Amino acid sequence: MGEHKGLLRLPGTEEPILEALVRRGRDAGFDPVLVGEARPYAELAAGVLRLDDEPQGAGPLAGLHAALRHALRTGRARLVAIACDMPYVTAEALEQVRDHRSQAIVVAPKRAPDAPWEPMLARYDALRLTDTLAEAISQGERSFQKLFATIEVEALPLTSELERALEDWDSPEDLPR
Repeated sequence: MGEHKGLLRLPGTEEPILEALVRRGRDAGFDPVLVGEARPYAELAAGVLRLDDEPQGAGPLAGLHAALRHALRTGRARLVAIACDMPYVTAEALEQVRDHRSQAIVVAPKRAPDAPWEPMLARYDALRLTDTLAEAISQGERSFQKLFATIEVEALPLTSELERALEDWDSPEDLPR
């Protein structure tokens, strides 16, 4: 992308994605935490806790593992994970993910029945997933999809709000013109 994706500006504004996500998370009643390499975002997320991946170098699952361990340390049984390149996540979308009635270990959307799970707008049960995830990472697992194939995952109903929120900016072609 040429720059850190969380620093990209929301369409029609000067607000970086990450700053908007922190604000929207707080609006939905969350206590945002940045996981992974967060130095580029220090000025945008003053006062937001930063966690290193656990363990370092183990890919995106290590970021989830760090977040799950933090949730357990702070007495939270669940967490909602989002990526810093999702400009259309709203407080309402976060609330839908958080408030969906389910006892599944993971609640995540799918864009279609045969589509992959969307792990970066999903709710995770820290109590039931932390040890399983640690074991998977220790066995060399790096894929959310392979992890999800081994645990209980429930599909989050895909509302128009959630469908829009799932749009992410992975390449320059994804940016609005």
